[in-house]
Order: sequence, then structure tokens, then C-alpha cells
Amino acid sequence: MDLQLDRKTVLVTAGSKGLGKASAIEFAREGANVVISSRNADHLKQAKEEIERLTGREALAVEADVNRKEDISRTIQSAADWTGRLDVLVTNAGGPPGGGFDQFDDAAWEAAFQQNLMSVVRLIREALPHMRQQGGGRIVNLTSVSVKQPIPDLILSNVFRAGVYALTKSLSAELGKDSILVNTVGPGRIETDRIVELDRRAADAKGMTEEQVRTQFMNQIPLGRYGTPEEFAKTIVYLGSFANTYVTGQAVLVDGGMVRAL
Repeated sequence: MDLQLDRKTVLVTAGSKGLGKASAIEFAREGANVVISSRNADHLKQAKEEIERLTGREALAVEADVNRKEDISRTIQSAADWTGRLDVLVTNAGGPPGGGFDQFDDAAWEAAFQQNLMSVVRLIREALPHMRQQGGGRIVNLTSVSVKQPIPDLILSNVFRAGVYALTKSLSAELGKDSILVNTVGPGRIETDRIVELDRRAADAKGMTEEQVRTQFMNQIPLGRYGTPEEFAKTIVYLGSFANTYVTGQAVLVDGGMVRAL
């Protein structure tokens, strides 16, 4: 299938590791001009070099913190200036800390709000003029399976990921007339540093080994295993491609069938 991404410009935030980096690599393999951002300069440099080595395509790396409004503006402008256009935006940010309702004060709630909801609002706001100017675009917001089924001990993520899905659904209605399609993709148990951290936290809380925790989760997944970042990235790239002409406003879960909610 031709994903119609050749020479399109794609920005992936938090693109130096995990799901963001895997998505950036897959976009580059499809011929896109890929821009990645991260607040960690060393990880960013390594990711840029890896994308270029694996795909043979030049990538642009922008050091930025999505918690900072000025960094978001600079990142979007840098991406658009690089090739003269911005076609695809993939919003991604690190997850907030795990824990239950009683564990977090106002400062923790505000930090999660800024990182996981307002960053998406600001990124989209800055990207829209560029997409409208060229007659269309694609936006894919990375969230979590919690948009369909809340995850125990992840109260902050549950609340703000759901907010991003509500934003996605609302914008799909507003932006259809501009030929801008907006979707969200929720990872399940995908092999990333974040999942390793959450498994370790669950093991400590339950007095179990990490392997026992993994086995418990795998028993809940019809496919019987954790997913890979590369598998997840393929869904991101399709929804962010111009082969996708009629899917918008949707929350797609990449979870091996783990979530049973309709």
C-alpha cells in the first residue's frame, strides 16, 4: 500500500525513545521528512543518528520541553521551516507518575495537566495554520488504553489521557472541513521503558517478582505476549498517512486484545 508520505513533513514529539522513536523510524521508512523533539539532548542526538542510519533519510532534531509554551512554538516553526510545510503531527509525552487519588497534591495534578493535556492543545494550535495553509493534514495523539478502560494506580494518566481523547473527538468534528483528520492511539502492554517501570512498581506493591507481574498481564492478553514498539508504530503511521482518507475521531487500541470494553 502506498501511504502517500513521500516528502511529507512529520513531527513526532518525545521522539527520542520508545513509541515516539519507533514511530519516527517507521515514518522515515515510508519516505517522510521526520522531525523529532525531546528535552534530553543526548537521547535526541542518538535517535536522530539511528533514524538516519536505519532509513538513509536525513532527520531534524529539536531540543524542546513540551511543558514550555515557547518550546512548542519553536518546535512547530522549526519543523515547518525545514521543508516549508508541516503535514503530520504526532503528539507524545512521557506519562505522569503512577499512584492513586490520595497520593497527589495540586502541584502533581497541575504538572500532569500541563504535560499530558495542555501540551497537546498547544501543539495542535500551533500546527493548524500550517496544515490549513496547505489544504489538509493528519494529527495522531498518543494516549493509552485507559481512554476505554481506566488502569488501576494510574489516576493522573487515566484522567488526562481521557481528556486528550475528548479533544480528539471534538476536533475531528471541527477540522473535517479543513481536510485535517484527528485520531488517538492507545498502547497496551508495549515493551518500553515506561512499561518496565510500571511492572516494577506493581511488583513492589504486590510483593511479587517482575516476571510474575508480566505473566499476570500476559494471561490477560489474548495474543499472550507484550507488543513491540514497531508493531505499535505501524498503526500510528497508517492513521498519520494520506492513505487514511476516512478514519477520524477514533481511539484505536494497540493492545493485543487486552481491553474487553466495547
